Amino acid sequence: MVRVKPFAALRPPRNLVTEIAAPPYDVVNSREAKAMAGEKSLLHITRPEIDFDPIADEHSQPVYDKAVENFRSWQEKGWLVRDPKPCYYVYAQTMDGRTQYGFVLCAHCDDYLNGTIKKHELTRKDKEDDRMIHVRIQNANIEPVFFAFKHNSGLEEILSQVAAGPSEYRYTDSNGFGHEFWTVTDDALIGRISDLFTCEVDAFYIADGHHRSAAAARVGAEKAALKAGRTGEEEYNWFMAVAFPESQLRIIDYNRVVKDLNGLSHKQFLELLSEDFEIVAKGPEAFRPEHLHNFSMYLGGQWYSLTARPGRYDDSDPIGVLDVTILSNLVLDRILGIHDLRTDSRIDFVGGIRGLGELSARVDSSEMEVAFALYPVSMKQLTDIADSGNIMPPKTTWFEPKLQSGLAIHTLD
Repeated sequence: MVRVKPFAALRPPRNLVTEIAAPPYDVVNSREAKAMAGEKSLLHITRPEIDFDPIADEHSQPVYDKAVENFRSWQEKGWLVRDPKPCYYVYAQTMDGRTQYGFVLCAHCDDYLNGTIKKHELTRKDKEDDRMIHVRIQNANIEPVFFAFKHNSGLEEILSQVAAGPSEYRYTDSNGFGHEFWTVTDDALIGRISDLFTCEVDAFYIADGHHRSAAAARVGAEKAALKAGRTGEEEYNWFMAVAFPESQLRIIDYNRVVKDLNGLSHKQFLELLSEDFEIVAKGPEAFRPEHLHNFSMYLGGQWYSLTARPGRYDDSDPIGVLDVTILSNLVLDRILGIHDLRTDSRIDFVGGIRGLGELSARVDSSEMEVAFALYPVSMKQLTDIADSGNIMPPKTTWFEPKLQSGLAIHTLD
């Protein structure tokens, strides 16, 4: 069973929340962050390189020092204020008329280390190291991890109950996504939430934030090693997450663009593809994959439907059945010579939130030669893979909307 606890968050006063709330550090680059960050934006803490002119190396010591300075300053100025007691929080996000409700809570580092918090992606050590530095120097989890949990009627009833009351924050961001936030201060309800998670929820599934989870667990273990008489309940043993019922979550497509055809002409490339796919030309209008094992491809100003031929994949294999695996094995590896998605500079990844137009634009600009759109992975596929101990290929899932940063911060003391 999972371990959870409430915490006394650092968070913005109600009148400042829209100025402070920001997208996660990893969905904007430094240039984008600098352009969008107002005076009070949390991006000055999560992307402090933007405070330098020109923008500094985000991994340099002056940038890390600036992050600490800004975090301290935001508290001194009253832009981030600590709640008077440990609370749970409820966070709702609305996109395209659909709302998902989750608990903002602290999860235990040991649950990550022992596999009760389940992963479905590998992490990169350099990204882990960078996030670990941020957690260590700030002594805080500035941004939450995104968890899913399986259906629990008691917890979902509490989400509905809390959401029926007055909220602390309510606003719409620049993407048109709605955000609403409630505090749970009633001691009896706090106890009920803790009991339900501890007694009835077998596991958390990391939806987004594998590097943040790994970094938090490493900092917790690092601090524990330095402390005599550790009980396991010290604040550094816990890290911040938002946990949603899996039924409320939606995974959208995560697509690929490739710089060249590995020396092949368009005709040669299509001929090789036809060995493993049924190909139908769709013309210049964008074509979206219609079902599993159906892909769309943009090449030479045209969209194509590619349907994997029977026998080219294994539906009984939780990894082999994934469309990202099929595309990697039959196209990227076999034909295009891209063997490692994590390191090959010839491939890039485009979240489905950017639309199919982003794929065709990158090809039409001659930056890329070909683009592939994939049918989205399901939550069941994700949890089945995590439960089996398997790992999805890189860049398989894209959850939207992203969690806003700055609504709550967890400190480790």
